[in-house]
Order: sequence, then C-alpha cells, then structure tokens
Amino acid sequence: MSEQINILLLEDDEALAMGLLYSLKKEGYNVTSIKTYKEGMDYLKKNQSFNNLLCLFDVMLPDGNGFDLLLEYRKAGLNMPVIFLTAISDEINIVQGLDMGADDYITKPFKVKELLSRIKAVTRRYYSKDLSKESSLIRYGNLLVDESKAEVKLIGESESVLDLTSNEYKLLLYFLHNQGILLTRNNLLEKLFDNNGSYVDDNTLSVYINRLREKLEHGKDYIKTIHGLGYIMEKENV
Repeated sequence: MSEQINILLLEDDEALAMGLLYSLKKEGYNVTSIKTYKEGMDYLKKNQSFNNLLCLFDVMLPDGNGFDLLLEYRKAGLNMPVIFLTAISDEINIVQGLDMGADDYITKPFKVKELLSRIKAVTRRYYSKDLSKESSLIRYGNLLVDESKAEVKLIGESESVLDLTSNEYKLLLYFLHNQGILLTRNNLLEKLFDNNGSYVDDNTLSVYINRLREKLEHGKDYIKTIHGLGYIMEKENV
C-alpha cells in the first residue's frame, strides 16, 4: 500500500475498542476511535477529506446503529470501504448490511488476526497502487474480469460494470482460477478467509455465494451446487 490507511473505528465497547486501537496502530494504521452514532455524524460533518478511509462500524450503538450511519455516509457521496463488527450473525442482518453497501461483515467474538486480514483484503481492492499496469483479463461467458483494476463487466449488446463487494469479487476470482475443480465449503473458507475456516460460518458463506449468483446474469449456471460436496465452475473456452 503506497499511502497510509485511515481507519474510523466505531465501537462502544470500551475494552474491545482499546484492544483494536492498539492492534491497528501497531499495524501502521492511522485510527480515529469513536463510540456513538452522534460522534459518527460529527466526524462526517467536520472532516473535509476522506482519503484512504476505511470504516469499522459496530451495529448496535447506545444512540442508534451502524446501518443508519452508513446510509448517511453514502448519502454524503462517500464510497469508502466499510466492515461491520457485530454480535448479530443471522442471515437477515448480514444481507441488510451488505445491501447497504458494506464490504464485509465480521461477527463477535473474532480474532484480531482475522480482522486485520479482512482489512488488508478490502483496502487492497480500493486503494492499492501496486497492481500490474498490464491488464490481466479473464473472459467467461458474458463476464469480463480485469484483474489489474479489480473490475467485473457484463458484456453483450451493452456493457455494464458489476458492483461487487470485496468478498464477492474474491469468490468469483477464486472460481475463475479453479474452473473444472470441485471446491468444498471448507476449501472456500480456508482459501478466502485467512486460511482458517473457523473464523467464518457456513451461513455467511452461503450469503456471499447467493448474492454473487444474483449479480451475475447467469450465476446459477456459472456456479453450480454439487449437493453434499460443494460448488464448481465448469471449464469454458471462449
């Protein structure tokens, strides 16, 4: 990463916030720690620059919730990456957070190593200046993936760029690089989430796969479920 990443940490649990603040600063991040929805709005109003910003938002706050705060940031035109930190792990809340434009969702309790890995993956996609200048293109059906830009397009009579979260993009890329290979759920968890599947539950993985399928024009055909075994993307020569 060529420039320092600025992190806005919104967490009302004082002990957890202090631990995260220490760990994030130790990794070289510039961190601002706040505890309430009001402080989150004050940060939005007072700051003129949001360069290289990543937000870590707790969902349940003493005076509101992180979902509503993210909506306010999006209304203000901010396109920074966001990771939700929450004890709520049911599918409805995961989908709600992702639908609001979050890039990732991590449930408590979690290990700091896991969070750091998620942060690096998200910020690499948004802010990395070290990507190869030579375009690396993958064509599959009506998909065109440009790895040098982390960009996915639907092509045909017209062309449109897909709005994928960091994890949706990683999933798609992993399937494309492993065409014709059966990928088990454990394999996907281990390869995509810090090499330790215990960090992410099956429910969360299902949400990511289903959302990715919905965004791809022929998602169910591209990513096939092999019941009881896992998923596969068949090889395609185009």
